[in-house]
Amino acid sequence: MEYTRHHIEILKKRTEHEPRRFIQVVYGPRQVGKTTMITQLCNELKFPVHYSSADGVDIHQDFWISQHWESARINLKISGASEGLLVIDEVQKITNWSEAVKKEWDIDSHSGTCLKVVLLGSSRLLIQKGLTESLAGRYETIYMGHWAFSEMQAAFGFDQQQYVWFGGYPGAAPLINDEKRWKQYILDSLIEASISKDIMMLTRIDKPALMKRLFELGCAYSGQILSYNKVMGQLQDAGNTTTLAHYLRLLDTAGLIRGLEKFSVERVRQRASSPKFQVFNTALISAQSEFSYREIVARPEVWGRWVESAIGAHLVNYTFLEDIGLYYWRNNNYEVDFVITLKNKIIGIEVKSGVKTRTSGIDRFKKLYHPHKIYLTGSTGIPAEQFLKINPAELF
Repeated sequence: MEYTRHHIEILKKRTEHEPRRFIQVVYGPRQVGKTTMITQLCNELKFPVHYSSADGVDIHQDFWISQHWESARINLKISGASEGLLVIDEVQKITNWSEAVKKEWDIDSHSGTCLKVVLLGSSRLLIQKGLTESLAGRYETIYMGHWAFSEMQAAFGFDQQQYVWFGGYPGAAPLINDEKRWKQYILDSLIEASISKDIMMLTRIDKPALMKRLFELGCAYSGQILSYNKVMGQLQDAGNTTTLAHYLRLLDTAGLIRGLEKFSVERVRQRASSPKFQVFNTALISAQSEFSYREIVARPEVWGRWVESAIGAHLVNYTFLEDIGLYYWRNNNYEVDFVITLKNKIIGIEVKSGVKTRTSGIDRFKKLYHPHKIYLTGSTGIPAEQFLKINPAELF
């Protein structure tokens, strides 16, 4: 039986059981199952569905959306049904897509045509830009992020160690017994495609080689804090700190790497802080490693780094779902791995891998900020396997 993510129930309720009210926008990183989910939904619906994908379409064909919209209207009329659905996949790849969508949606609203609409996109940057510029008040969003441990376990039987190494990409899961092939798939179909198609083809990048190198460096240092000056020292043709910060934000919008800010009650200090690199999916680290899964698992002094990155990835993916703020904290040699905030409450999270040399900053952090709670996970405290199944909002 094919695995279904919970998003399908949300979308089914809004498209099948509610009147035409809002455009439904499903967005998230590449290869997390957006197209699979919409295919599952279309197979269950009782009314006519018209599916179209802008992948591979000339981006300057701004009439493409209007053509498919009209086809959906004709299908609805011929069927004699009272309502229908139009799905446009990778909509952000069409130039001025939001203006075209607004025009056609408003035509249907004025004519009383009950054509419901779902838009799918893998570029968070361009989706959000289009929505705010042209479609205000006309849409709802559903974010589909990387697969959690509980999902990979239910769908593919992953155990905790497999999830920490192979991460949460469902398309790559059947390949894990051939690790060389698995790594090549991640490198070509996910990393290269995300950077070259979801970022570089849709956003002006003056130094593409620098962005790729920054991504590689961010993976290599996932879980570590580096100043932009130190990053520039690791790169050739590094430009300036403003360029690096901009590229890091773009990598964030593609669901690849985030630069966590240092926690401070003063927002200005957060933005001025050195970033702590955090991957969204540990597969991004493992695919670039020269070592195999078995070799790294057998080296606890290295394996702890993967565990911490997996916990960080789990937290960072929930920032889209629960309006959680995610930071790190450091004061001299004292550090707290992760700080999460929700509704003015603060929680500190320390990952115990047994291999760290620095001093835990939990006590000092408590004195300064009086957090709501402190959690330990990893080798002590909440087991990593259990923590990776927790919705962080439930920790408050």
